[in-house]
Amino acid sequence: MSSTPVVTRRSEAAPVAFAAAEIAAALQAREAAGLKEILLEEDGRGPAQSYRFSRPTPDTLVVTGGDAVGAMYGGLDVAEAIRFGTLARLPLVERRPHIAARGIKFNVPLDLRTPSYSCSGDSFQANIPEVWDLDFWRAYLDEMARNRLNVLSLWSLHPFPSLVKVPEFPDVALDDVLRATKKFDMTFRATGINMFREEYLEGAEVIRRMTIEEKIAHWRAVLACARDRGIEVYLFTWNIYLYGTMGKYGLTLEENNPETIRYFRASVRETVLTYPLLAGIGLAAGEQMPRKSETFNPERWLRDTYGAGIRDALAQQPGRRFRLIHRYHGSSQEEIVGEFADYPGDFDFSFKYSTAHLLSIPNPIFINRTLETMPPGMKTWLTLRNDSNYLFRWADPDFVRDYINNMPGADRLAGFYMGADGYCWGRVADSTEPETPPRLYLQKQWFTFMLFGRLGFDPTLPNSHFERAVADRFPEMPAGKLLDAWTAASRTLPLITRFYWGGLDLHWYPEGCFRNKGFHSVRHFAESFWEPIRGSGIIGITEWRDPALRGEPIPAITPLDIASDLEANAARALRLVGELKPFQGDRKELRLTLGDIEALAHLGRHYAEKIRGAAEIALFDADPKPERRAAAIAHLEIALEHWRRYAAIAKRQYKPQLLNRVGYLDFDALTEKVAADITMAREWEPGSLGTGEKRP
Repeated sequence: MSSTPVVTRRSEAAPVAFAAAEIAAALQAREAAGLKEILLEEDGRGPAQSYRFSRPTPDTLVVTGGDAVGAMYGGLDVAEAIRFGTLARLPLVERRPHIAARGIKFNVPLDLRTPSYSCSGDSFQANIPEVWDLDFWRAYLDEMARNRLNVLSLWSLHPFPSLVKVPEFPDVALDDVLRATKKFDMTFRATGINMFREEYLEGAEVIRRMTIEEKIAHWRAVLACARDRGIEVYLFTWNIYLYGTMGKYGLTLEENNPETIRYFRASVRETVLTYPLLAGIGLAAGEQMPRKSETFNPERWLRDTYGAGIRDALAQQPGRRFRLIHRYHGSSQEEIVGEFADYPGDFDFSFKYSTAHLLSIPNPIFINRTLETMPPGMKTWLTLRNDSNYLFRWADPDFVRDYINNMPGADRLAGFYMGADGYCWGRVADSTEPETPPRLYLQKQWFTFMLFGRLGFDPTLPNSHFERAVADRFPEMPAGKLLDAWTAASRTLPLITRFYWGGLDLHWYPEGCFRNKGFHSVRHFAESFWEPIRGSGIIGITEWRDPALRGEPIPAITPLDIASDLEANAARALRLVGELKPFQGDRKELRLTLGDIEALAHLGRHYAEKIRGAAEIALFDADPKPERRAAAIAHLEIALEHWRRYAAIAKRQYKPQLLNRVGYLDFDALTEKVAADITMAREWEPGSLGTGEKRP
């Protein structure tokens, strides 16, 4: 039996030490035949995050990073290759990041009094204690580093009272961490305008006793942990919110209140000064900011508060780099540039790349006009909102690779951060079989985060690499077959969302087929309440109907084409799951993963039949032959059967919950809505297409 190689390092940097520990852990499980030493070093000769491998002797492997983070990434490659059994095939080449910044958008629920966007949702309430637990962040940041994610953006409506003590406004700082005991509901507005109500203080629980000084120490420790994993941390806010100030010092939401402007400027200054490791701040002129008028200029307000506060801090910390990221949301590019032209540091834009549905098409066109008008030399971040799948484990390497490769080039792209507004990416709170402590969402959705992080760093990684990752995670399974099933089922969500494009999360939640105003019925589908996403080449049912009735060729992707794709992927996934179940054993994660795959496949079959049923209704509406109504009913009965199978798995694995953006997720109640589609088809009046609900 060969001896275990020695892992040595010529760097004391914490990221390199982390990689060395990961290699040592991998060597405990598997040999590295033929090696006596694995050496980690950094030489400063390559680009940031880059690394290369060399073999100065047959039994020595050297990992050389362009910096400490590059050495860490190279070391993590080595640890992975040991686990995969591919160390001998490790290519002796330099690797450098395709996209420099690859991150997470985390809506951070700090406190009842300083909520984040959508903080009334159950997952956010469950995670208030977690964000004040350093062990949570250590585990979270470790997972990010393993997946080559190097940006953590923390988003809050108004975080300052929970983060800093401002000398000019000392009584605003909040001690302790509070959580409501009263139940939340859908009367909390989706813009966050009433996300805190004073009546919720009654009976509120103190879940952690902390002074503001202890809170500051906590977040400084979080930022230090992030630095030690090569991760930059940014703080993002919406405006104008004053949660936590409780009306003190004459502070009001009146946009021209000089005390409010002074307070924001001082709070931003103290945030920058208090957290030397904070990489930057992101901001938006919304969602509670008046539009430009003769008496108010939103961009000037942001310049006089955030811009001035950062400038005040940097005057006390000369030489510090501090990035300001200005979201396009609610703003004019021309006015942003005009007001922030003299910002003393890195200044970027941020664009909501796929609106709220990352899982739609891999080449969204919404940014094209913005790229044409963006000033030379400036870059934008991409917000990758994933408000399509909160529950089910998702995996499609080809989709992610295409998505990454279709992003703007390095001359225009600063980086990306992906996240959800309607679900907290902290610890999983909705499992019917929770662990103690509950799993990180990053651990549950390990494959999704691996795909975006690893392919964001190197989109040339082949699918065979990810098949090995599946084999490493589930050695008892035929990995290729499992990945095939997983990918096929995962295509349900992009396919249905590109066909039925409710761009905002308020408008479309495909795991439940509803929105903030209710369920999407077969009438909604037949009337193309939401049209297909622009740039997809797909036409909706209303555009398809008349040429279909005339028997004309249709030079586009039709609703029936989408239904066929949904059915084919679902059938493949269900067949493969049936072949895989004998290998399942009693492994909990594997059982739940197969359950998620099976659920997504049944959801795909449901949507395929719902589209077909809606198409037949549209045809019947113009050509009321009894056989068309009968065909619609038959399709919708099959749709109901697959929904019931889908809901049975979902109920077995997930608890009902309040999703602030769209409502209460209850599969029993939704099943009644699905069944009502059949009644709607039976009672459909010819000529009534187009008389239903109008889109907002």
